Amino acid sequence: MTLYDFTLKFAVPDALDMEALESCLFEAGCDDALVGLGQKGRLALEFSREAASAHEAISSAMADVKRAIPEARLIEAGPDLVGMTDIAELFAFSRQNMRKLLQSHLATFPLPLHEGRAALWHLAEVLEWFNTHQHKAVDEALREVARVSMQANVARETHRLPPEEIQRFDTLAS
Repeated sequence: MTLYDFTLKFAVPDALDMEALESCLFEAGCDDALVGLGQKGRLALEFSREAASAHEAISSAMADVKRAIPEARLIEAGPDLVGMTDIAELFAFSRQNMRKLLQSHLATFPLPLHEGRAALWHLAEVLEWFNTHQHKAVDEALREVARVSMQANVARETHRLPPEEIQRFDTLAS
């Protein structure tokens, strides 16, 4: 068994009582999570869950939340999206050194999800690139959690499109 650290963010009904919500989550198996209820209608849970795989840890946590709050809708699983500063901090680089590394490896560095002043990448793809191209040791549990978080987020987004549009854009984007 491995300990996996990850975050799940949900949209929840505004009318839920915070104390009752925490109690329901605890009873449903989320006793290994820190619960954040800062923004109205939003719930963030930071898990440290032991499991045989990251997929098992994240999917069981999602099921536990849905059992406690059936109306909860997943907003995001993390860690997933990262910017240049996040990547630099993760590998103990300066932001300037990270920018130079990126510029010198444009052909192989993962394509960003969003490009501009605040470019965003999937952490799983960045970790894989560093492991393969820079031979940087990356914590395997982090790689696994990032990969499963990305899959959960992409799957959630995919449900917004009809299957025929997915196929049409898939052939154009590849």
